[in-house]
Amino acid sequence: MLTTTAHSAMSPREIESAQEKENAMYRSTVRNFLGGPGLTPADLAMVFLMREDDDTRPRPLPTLTVREVPAAARALVSLGVNSVKIFAGSRTRDAHATQGMSPIGLMARSVSAAKKTAPGVLVMTETCVCSHNDSGECWLADERGDVDLPTTIKVLAAQAVMQADAGADIVGPAAMIPGSVRAVRQALDAAGHKGVGIMPHLIFESSLYEGYRASMGAVPRSGTRVFQIAPGHSEQAVHVAREMVDEGADMILTEPALHTVDTLVHLKDKVPVPLVPFSVSGEYLRLTDRRDDGGRDVRGLLEAYTVLKRAGAGRVITYGALELARELSAS
Repeated sequence: MLTTTAHSAMSPREIESAQEKENAMYRSTVRNFLGGPGLTPADLAMVFLMREDDDTRPRPLPTLTVREVPAAARALVSLGVNSVKIFAGSRTRDAHATQGMSPIGLMARSVSAAKKTAPGVLVMTETCVCSHNDSGECWLADERGDVDLPTTIKVLAAQAVMQADAGADIVGPAAMIPGSVRAVRQALDAAGHKGVGIMPHLIFESSLYEGYRASMGAVPRSGTRVFQIAPGHSEQAVHVAREMVDEGADMILTEPALHTVDTLVHLKDKVPVPLVPFSVSGEYLRLTDRRDDGGRDVRGLLEAYTVLKRAGAGRVITYGALELARELSAS
């Protein structure tokens, strides 16, 4: 506060100006004190949805070809985003998800392109059979059409090794199948990939995945995902997360991000690994508006992800990482 002595030495206009500056500083100081750490580009991981060069069918979400990966990776690095999460399916699909394990498949080529262009970028993958299986399910079926857990787990482990061979830093078992994290860890270690991390998906049932499913052709024939958690069962999520850690998870992805904020807070005290929310397709499409230039206004995402960081998120995986990084760099 201005002292009486200071007042007497100043003109009325100087006093008014000094008070305005003092009030502005006070407001700024209080806001900074209460605001906590802000969101930065390094807090974000960009989603790469991959397609083959000649696949031109319309999709609700932006996709990339392998030839477009280098430019996309360089753009992210220039803005301070240093991690990506790659999703890639197969053109040819069968009941055994055979192409999902191919060392020359779309996933392998996409991972390799990202690492070759930007070796310092951390590459995460989705490890699942849904985009390689002709049924669109996250599991493989036996002769009777029932879930074949041993075969599915074996294929997931082989997928993870292929992804690590291609250069993936973190693989992401996404089917929530009991025993799959342990099998992936054992397979990676046996193949000489002890340094590759595992980030299994902890998934709640939601209508917010439809954009992704339509874009990737991963719509389950049964109409549901067998192992996903019902939205009201937060205690089951904690139990599943603990099992994942016991099996060897190095971190846990939670989705949909904004539907799992309470779970994120609970898990911070119950599992000793980082937690990484995935802001899924529906969140991206519904929390952004089209601008006149064709881009998207991502201010709603900026607010939402600041909440996630406040709740304890280690990183946030999002389709809007590039746009958000541009927004943050401009502010």
